[in-house]
Amino acid sequence: MRITTFLMFQNRDAEEAMNFYVSLFDDGKVVSVKRYGPGEDGPEGTIQHATFSLAGREYMCIDSPPVHGFTFTPSMSLFVDCDSEEQLQRLYDALLEDRQALMPLGSYGFSRKFGWVNDRFGVSWQLNLP
Repeated sequence: MRITTFLMFQNRDAEEAMNFYVSLFDDGKVVSVKRYGPGEDGPEGTIQHATFSLAGREYMCIDSPPVHGFTFTPSMSLFVDCDSEEQLQRLYDALLEDRQALMPLGSYGFSRKFGWVNDRFGVSWQLNLP
């Protein structure tokens, strides 16, 4: 048995998001990509199913053909324990670009430094320096 975080994108930007996330982590990599073909449910060339890896964990993503009345919620977030302040700052800056922080970088008493952002794709990230 295995549990994998699943990200459903509705603006045909699953591949852009996946490639962005992979670029942020030294060991990030795209594991597999299956695209919609001609005559299939989704627009040709968009992501039917993809798997990528960040910091040793696998994630799945798709471009959803139907548009739903919901999207990502910050209640479900990716929590990243960073190895250094420089790493924390780099990730925070990249993920925050053109967005608003839910919690700006700071010391909140439970770690040395912490920040919480929703990225440009709507995915929520909690970045922590223990």
